[in-house]
Amino acid sequence: MRCFAHCVDMGIRKKTASKNPPVLSHEFVIQNHADIVSCVAMVFLLGLMFEITSKFAVIFITVQYNVTISTNGSEETAVNHFHHGIKDLATIFFYMLVAIIMHAIIQEYVLDKLNRKKHFSKTKHSKFNESGQLSAFYLFSFCWGTSILLSENFLSNPVSLWEGYPHTLMPFQMKFYYICQLGYWLHALPELYFQKTKKEDIPRQLVYIFLYLVHIAGAYVLNLNRLGLVLLVLHYFVEFLFHVSRLVYFSNENRQMGFTVWAVLFVVGRLLTLSLSVLTVGFGLATSESQGFNWAAGNFNILFVRITVLAAICLTQAFMMWKFINFQLRRWREHSQAQTLKKKPVSTKSKSKKDKANGVNGVNSHGADSPKARKEKSS
Repeated sequence: MRCFAHCVDMGIRKKTASKNPPVLSHEFVIQNHADIVSCVAMVFLLGLMFEITSKFAVIFITVQYNVTISTNGSEETAVNHFHHGIKDLATIFFYMLVAIIMHAIIQEYVLDKLNRKKHFSKTKHSKFNESGQLSAFYLFSFCWGTSILLSENFLSNPVSLWEGYPHTLMPFQMKFYYICQLGYWLHALPELYFQKTKKEDIPRQLVYIFLYLVHIAGAYVLNLNRLGLVLLVLHYFVEFLFHVSRLVYFSNENRQMGFTVWAVLFVVGRLLTLSLSVLTVGFGLATSESQGFNWAAGNFNILFVRITVLAAICLTQAFMMWKFINFQLRRWREHSQAQTLKKKPVSTKSKSKKDKANGVNGVNSHGADSPKARKEKSS
């Protein structure tokens, strides 16, 4: 009895130990990372309440580099615009913490509940979580970016994408949009650890995180923020359709119409991206009056920079098309294999039916001749 009680006690201890891992262990940090990050973000918010720390906390929370421009009209009004600088790194860090918290909220209160209902396998579980998180982000970013494009009239006046370059001053919504975008894609790096991403999936995710950061930061620093905003909105819409189609496919594998719509829009999106990039960088900036390199003025309109920007965009689009073609070929192979597997059972069933019919006509179940066969023999 003592041995049995000792074994039960050891089992309970092991179970409680697994539920409550040691403080500051890897498992503890992963299970409680949202609470830890929330406490760090709360420190910056509490810093606003005290005069000594408010000047330091403001750098992290509010958008920096405000420039007030007065417009002359019937009534003189002041319009706030912003430019970029080194202090933006602190603001990006704070909103990276906010992105980690939002990621944990969506995961716990939406995706985990859906996973429990659907009972996905481990492979589908990780892909479902990835598509769920990205579809929410892409939808939010697409709607927000579209509202900025409409309010600034960039869609109705495409010439404004390169006219008046360098676009060093941005409205509040545009600068905040870029800061949130950089914060989100930076938060994806620690999430690889928090979500226990498989080693074989890490290189793939690192590649697209790196591509997002390079392109968004490049458009932000080189003052190509207008072109970058248009391309991001276009790209996010196409990616949103893909991840929504994948979520629908996981719920019902027969529903694959979304992938067909996405495939068409993906190719259209790549063509529009290349066309807008060549039109803005290759023709618009090349014929602009403000030629030359001036770091202080934010002017990077020289041949080397234009070629580098176009080369980066074209190589990225080519890489995406290559991945797209491989994805379509893989889907085609899987579909053909599924069709062959469906045909095999049908052929075996028809063969068994023929054998059974021959057995009834020739030999009965006891091994004797059938009445029809005996009649043929007697005749």
